[in-house]
Amino acid sequence: MHIQAGDQELLLRAAGPDDDAFILDLASRFVDFELPRWRRRNVVLEGIRRDLARHLEEQPPGSFLFVAEDESTGERVAFLHLQLVTDFFTGHQNCHISDLAVLPSHEGKGIARALLDHAERFARQHRCERLQLAVFPGNERARKLYEAAGYGIEMLRMVKPL
Repeated sequence: MHIQAGDQELLLRAAGPDDDAFILDLASRFVDFELPRWRRRNVVLEGIRRDLARHLEEQPPGSFLFVAEDESTGERVAFLHLQLVTDFFTGHQNCHISDLAVLPSHEGKGIARALLDHAERFARQHRCERLQLAVFPGNERARKLYEAAGYGIEMLRMVKPL
Protein backbone atom coordinates (compact mmCIF):
# COMPACT_ATOMS: atom_id res chain seq x y z
CA MET A 1 0.00 0.00 0.00
CA HIS A 2 1.23 3.49 -0.81
CA ILE A 3 0.79 6.41 1.59
CA GLN A 4 1.73 10.06 1.27
CA ALA A 5 3.87 11.77 3.93
CA GLY A 6 4.23 15.41 2.97
CA ASP A 7 5.88 15.36 -0.45
CA GLN A 8 7.30 11.87 0.12
CA GLU A 9 5.69 8.70 -1.21
CA LEU A 10 5.98 5.73 1.14
CA LEU A 11 5.41 2.05 0.64
CA LEU A 12 3.70 0.61 3.72
CA ARG A 13 3.95 -3.15 3.91
CA ALA A 14 3.63 -5.96 6.41
CA ALA A 15 6.82 -6.53 8.35
CA GLY A 16 8.79 -9.61 7.37
CA PRO A 17 11.62 -11.59 9.02
CA ASP A 18 14.21 -9.31 7.40
CA ASP A 19 12.72 -6.35 9.30
CA ASP A 20 13.25 -7.72 12.82
CA ALA A 21 16.59 -5.98 13.45
CA PHE A 22 15.30 -2.67 12.02
CA ILE A 23 12.24 -2.73 14.28
CA LEU A 24 14.13 -3.80 17.40
CA ASP A 25 16.83 -1.17 16.82
CA LEU A 26 14.26 1.59 16.28
CA ALA A 27 12.66 0.69 19.62
CA SER A 28 15.31 2.89 21.23
CA ARG A 29 13.12 5.85 20.17
CA PHE A 30 10.66 4.83 22.91
CA VAL A 31 13.06 5.89 25.66
CA ASP A 32 14.58 8.95 23.96
CA PHE A 33 12.98 11.45 26.39
CA GLU A 34 12.55 11.96 30.13
CA LEU A 35 11.05 8.88 31.75
CA PRO A 36 9.31 8.85 35.13
CA ARG A 37 11.96 8.93 37.88
CA TRP A 38 11.18 5.34 38.96
CA ARG A 39 11.73 3.89 35.46
CA ARG A 40 15.20 2.88 34.32
CA ARG A 41 15.84 3.49 30.63
CA ASN A 42 17.55 0.13 29.98
CA VAL A 43 14.78 -1.81 31.76
CA VAL A 44 12.02 -0.03 29.82
CA LEU A 45 13.83 -0.53 26.52
CA GLU A 46 14.42 -4.22 27.21
CA GLY A 47 10.74 -4.71 28.06
CA ILE A 48 9.65 -3.01 24.84
CA ARG A 49 12.11 -5.03 22.75
CA ARG A 50 11.02 -8.27 24.44
CA ASP A 51 7.37 -7.53 23.62
CA LEU A 52 8.15 -6.59 20.03
CA ALA A 53 10.32 -9.70 19.57
CA ARG A 54 7.43 -11.86 20.82
CA HIS A 55 5.04 -10.26 18.32
CA LEU A 56 7.56 -10.62 15.50
CA GLU A 57 8.23 -14.27 16.31
CA GLU A 58 4.77 -15.52 17.27
CA GLN A 59 2.63 -13.22 15.09
CA PRO A 60 -0.32 -13.55 17.49
CA PRO A 61 -3.85 -13.01 16.13
CA GLY A 62 -4.85 -9.36 16.19
CA SER A 63 -1.25 -8.10 15.98
CA PHE A 64 -0.17 -6.25 12.84
CA LEU A 65 3.33 -4.89 12.22
CA PHE A 66 3.98 -2.57 9.27
CA VAL A 67 7.20 -1.10 7.87
CA ALA A 68 7.30 2.16 5.92
CA GLU A 69 9.86 2.50 3.13
CA ASP A 70 10.83 5.54 1.10
CA GLU A 71 9.36 4.69 -2.30
CA SER A 72 12.25 6.27 -4.23
CA THR A 73 15.16 4.73 -2.29
CA GLY A 74 13.68 1.62 -0.68
CA GLU A 75 15.09 2.77 2.67
CA ARG A 76 13.10 1.71 5.72
CA VAL A 77 12.11 4.87 7.61
CA ALA A 78 9.51 3.85 10.22
CA PHE A 79 7.36 1.10 11.65
CA LEU A 80 3.87 0.84 13.07
CA HIS A 81 2.45 -1.86 15.34
CA LEU A 82 -1.33 -2.14 15.67
CA GLN A 83 -3.28 -4.51 17.88
CA LEU A 84 -6.98 -5.32 17.88
CA VAL A 85 -8.17 -5.29 21.50
CA THR A 86 -11.45 -5.54 23.40
CA ASP A 87 -12.67 -2.39 25.14
CA PHE A 88 -12.87 -3.01 28.89
CA PHE A 89 -16.03 -0.94 29.33
CA THR A 90 -18.08 -1.76 26.24
CA GLY A 91 -16.71 -5.12 25.11
CA HIS A 92 -16.42 -3.71 21.57
CA GLN A 93 -13.32 -4.01 19.41
CA ASN A 94 -10.77 -1.19 19.51
CA CYS A 95 -7.50 -0.70 17.70
CA HIS A 96 -4.46 0.02 19.87
CA ILE A 97 -1.42 1.75 18.40
CA SER A 98 1.14 -0.25 20.33
CA ASP A 99 4.26 1.19 18.70
CA LEU A 100 5.03 3.91 16.17
CA ALA A 101 8.62 4.98 15.52
CA VAL A 102 10.35 7.03 12.82
CA LEU A 103 14.08 7.19 12.14
CA PRO A 104 15.50 10.40 13.69
CA SER A 105 16.85 11.44 10.27
CA HIS A 106 13.29 11.38 8.89
CA GLU A 107 11.49 13.22 11.69
CA GLY A 108 9.43 16.26 10.82
CA LYS A 109 8.52 15.03 7.34
CA GLY A 110 4.95 13.95 8.11
CA ILE A 111 5.71 10.23 8.33
CA ALA A 112 4.31 9.74 11.84
CA ARG A 113 1.15 11.64 10.87
CA ALA A 114 0.77 9.48 7.75
CA LEU A 115 1.10 6.35 9.91
CA LEU A 116 -1.55 7.70 12.30
CA ASP A 117 -3.84 8.25 9.31
CA HIS A 118 -3.19 4.67 8.19
CA ALA A 119 -3.96 3.40 11.69
CA GLU A 120 -7.29 5.22 11.57
CA ARG A 121 -8.20 3.73 8.18
CA PHE A 122 -7.15 0.29 9.45
CA ALA A 123 -9.31 0.70 12.57
CA ARG A 124 -12.33 1.77 10.52
CA GLN A 125 -11.86 -1.17 8.12
CA HIS A 126 -11.81 -3.51 11.13
CA ARG A 127 -14.96 -1.85 12.53
CA CYS A 128 -13.22 -0.64 15.64
CA GLU A 129 -15.09 1.65 17.99
CA ARG A 130 -11.99 3.59 19.05
CA LEU A 131 -8.36 4.09 18.17
CA GLN A 132 -6.17 4.29 21.28
CA LEU A 133 -2.55 4.58 22.33
CA ALA A 134 -0.39 5.15 25.39
CA VAL A 135 2.42 7.66 25.69
CA PHE A 136 4.82 8.61 28.48
CA PRO A 137 4.21 12.13 29.82
CA GLY A 138 7.81 13.10 29.04
CA ASN A 139 7.43 12.26 25.34
CA GLU A 140 6.37 15.82 24.50
CA ARG A 141 6.98 15.55 20.75
CA ALA A 142 4.70 12.51 20.41
CA ARG A 143 2.06 14.00 22.72
CA LYS A 144 1.85 17.16 20.58
CA LEU A 145 1.48 15.04 17.44
CA TYR A 146 -1.27 12.92 18.99
CA GLU A 147 -3.17 15.92 20.33
CA ALA A 148 -2.96 17.65 16.93
CA ALA A 149 -4.37 14.46 15.36
CA GLY A 150 -7.41 14.56 17.67
CA TYR A 151 -6.37 12.22 20.51
CA GLY A 152 -7.35 13.13 24.04
CA ILE A 153 -6.67 11.79 27.50
CA GLU A 154 -9.25 9.21 28.53
CA MET A 155 -7.70 7.86 31.70
CA LEU A 156 -4.50 8.55 33.62
CA ARG A 157 -2.50 5.62 34.90
CA MET A 158 -0.94 6.55 38.21
CA VAL A 159 1.92 4.65 39.83
CA LYS A 160 3.45 4.60 43.30
CA PRO A 161 6.81 2.86 43.45
CA LEU A 162 7.15 0.54 46.46
